[in-house]
Amino acid sequence: MSLAEVQGSISDIMNAIGRNARLGARALALATAQQKQMALTVAAGAINAHRKAILQANSKDMALAEAKGISKAFLDRLLLTDARIDGIVAAVKTIAELPDPVGATIAEWDRPNGLHIERVRTPLGVIGVIFESRPNVTADAGALCIKSGNAVILRGGSDSFHSSKAIVDCMLDGLHAAGLPVECIQLVPTTDRAAVGEMLGGLGGNIDVIVPRGGKTLVARVQEEARVPVFAHLEGLVHVYIDKSADLEKAVNVTVNAKMRRTGICGAAETLLVHRDVAATHLKPVVDALVAKGCEIRGDAAVMALFPEARPAVEEDWKTEYEDAIISVKVVDSLHAAIAHIEHYSSHHTEAIIAEDPAAVEKFFNQIDSAILVHNASTQFADGGEFGFGGEIGIATGKMHARGPVGVEQLTSFKYHVRGNGQTRP
Repeated sequence: MSLAEVQGSISDIMNAIGRNARLGARALALATAQQKQMALTVAAGAINAHRKAILQANSKDMALAEAKGISKAFLDRLLLTDARIDGIVAAVKTIAELPDPVGATIAEWDRPNGLHIERVRTPLGVIGVIFESRPNVTADAGALCIKSGNAVILRGGSDSFHSSKAIVDCMLDGLHAAGLPVECIQLVPTTDRAAVGEMLGGLGGNIDVIVPRGGKTLVARVQEEARVPVFAHLEGLVHVYIDKSADLEKAVNVTVNAKMRRTGICGAAETLLVHRDVAATHLKPVVDALVAKGCEIRGDAAVMALFPEARPAVEEDWKTEYEDAIISVKVVDSLHAAIAHIEHYSSHHTEAIIAEDPAAVEKFFNQIDSAILVHNASTQFADGGEFGFGGEIGIATGKMHARGPVGVEQLTSFKYHVRGNGQTRP
């Protein structure tokens, strides 16, 4: 039965979506690498060809969001431009060209009894993606799931509904061209919040993994209520530490980019730590450069002494993901103190060290337990596209299965192929 024929409650509609997704997942798991590549190549072309319609849909979403008084950071995440559509098209094309992970042998070995064992990648099945304002998630999630052989159920926020639908229509063009069922990608056709609850319940066992993309409230709800595994991070409380061995020019350039390139993304820096030995030489140039870009500084007593224009930082500042042009700044006595601060306050997403001392870098990398650690580069590289994954379905900070940017390989599990020649176990 098609979704259009389903009548009844949100539960009825969502369970029909789940059943259809399971059928789509079966078809995708058996699809050839060439089919999946064709689906994505055609989808990228359709997004490019229909950009005018996508931008018109996005304008409608933007107007409705502005009328609600939505925050500037939220509007930035919602906005599509020609340049951002170029980025979406490029990401889908990149994912199309990636090696097909399904069926790839991860490891193989022989046993003394002559058995040959292979660990082989296999799709997870059906991925449920619950997101808020970023329309690009529609294309990223759809493309990554197709490439990794998984069906996907997309539940976008009401604010991005029209943009997401316009992009999904283009993705469906790709499925049609490749002879794959349209049920491989389904956009939940309602903005009713009850649909989220249905997805968190697993849709009768038809969802294998949930990926939330959005604010802390959404992610917390998903993590608390989901009856299926979740790939997610709750917050992006990201730190930059300027070591006593740091090069000043790198410290300025990297810190400004980490904070101010885009303040509303999860890889944006929220706290800056500066070694006391270079506070007199490094702190003010870095802070001046941040302020010149429109950033508000909230500092401890040592920062206030060197930069009186700062606002005094309070305990809550060290715990806050601002998603805005605000940064907390603290002077620390040592690398050990910086690591202790990060381990206490971090959300284990991304942390950076700016240093020329290899020993300091290794200590930072070895002793901090975050998903992504960066040396002498911006934390805004915490992104699947920048990792060479083509895109990401999300960033995970948990320690089970997937961690960091979740790309095609992270959207697979594995099975074992055991090949024998008549062996029996004594």
